Amino acid sequence: MAVRLKASEKILYNALIKAEAQNIADEFLQSGLPNRKNESYHYSDLKLLLDNIPDILENGEFSSEPEFNIAGAYNIFINNGRVEIAKKLPKDVEIGTISGTVFTPENDIVAKLNSALSKESLQLEIKGNLENIIYIEHRSNGQASFINDNIEIELLANANAIIIEIFTSSNNSHLSNHASRINLAENSNLTHIVLDLSAKENRHLYTLTYEVEKEARLNSLIIHKGANLARTQLFAKFVGENSHADFSGLTLAESEQHSDISINISHAVANTSSSENYKSVVRDRAKGIFQGKILVERDAQKIDAKMMHKGLMLSDDAQILVKPELEIYADDVICGHGATCGELDKDSLFYLMSRGIAYETARAMLIKAFLAEIFDFVENKNIHEILQKLIDDWLN
Repeated sequence: MAVRLKASEKILYNALIKAEAQNIADEFLQSGLPNRKNESYHYSDLKLLLDNIPDILENGEFSSEPEFNIAGAYNIFINNGRVEIAKKLPKDVEIGTISGTVFTPENDIVAKLNSALSKESLQLEIKGNLENIIYIEHRSNGQASFINDNIEIELLANANAIIIEIFTSSNNSHLSNHASRINLAENSNLTHIVLDLSAKENRHLYTLTYEVEKEARLNSLIIHKGANLARTQLFAKFVGENSHADFSGLTLAESEQHSDISINISHAVANTSSSENYKSVVRDRAKGIFQGKILVERDAQKIDAKMMHKGLMLSDDAQILVKPELEIYADDVICGHGATCGELDKDSLFYLMSRGIAYETARAMLIKAFLAEIFDFVENKNIHEILQKLIDDWLN
């Protein structure tokens, strides 16, 4: 039975018809945008939050200057959904684009919208040990527009890489819907850092999918700082034994920002492990959301998986909403989750001030201490300085 579509949803439906994505259009007609009745969108009702949808446009000026200059990085720009390569990549990286997309969406209408509406897909295949960083900057430029793009990345066996994805935008009411699918083959190693630095007027949706094969290693970091509405949904599946991943994330929200990081980790085979460590710092009337689920399937014995979220509220009107979840069908596992939330410790603040440290400086010191461990794993000095500056700028 079809649902009643709002005006904004009708724009999306018409865009699907124009893109000749009839199957997804039919599905969208039955569901519309996700709302609070959808468990994974309970705290981010997109039917309510996406009250206007701009047209799909492809204009916007291209600049080869990245948001961050990282020494030796291989820069790739996706400008309003179109791929621009600013520097030749090394022989260990094969790059290409295809019209449309072969991205396989999760059972999620937002991911399916991206799959249907992306104009082209960036394809990367990585082999060997990359010494320099791959830097991918997604840009939403020009007048307000609805932008879709996606990436497929394959790390071949024994490959080693650092990939940074940055999302930026002009200060218009863009709606951007991005997706990345990353496969880590046997014994590969990836550090993947994702930064939402969109302008405040932007609405930012991002679907990130990992598949982790035998003996692969993954470090994943997501930081929300920019868009007025930001939602990242992460799906990771362990499909090879002796693989491990560390997932971490940070929300910095202020004014009336709505920031949602939702993760779904699936351990499908035995002898795999993961850690999930997320933090939120929220002030003014902003809302920080974390939803985390760990699924251990029936044949996945000897699993070690732990999830933690810590929240810090800096004002009376700030909100942090957390829902950790375990779903375990195996019996020989070590799994756990936890969540804490509160304000700055007044005794610690008083101690610093009693030593002659000004209130604002003492407050900033405590917040930095709270956040420090999130990117301790980052060994590259240039990247570490960038991440630290993001926090400093937000505190100031």
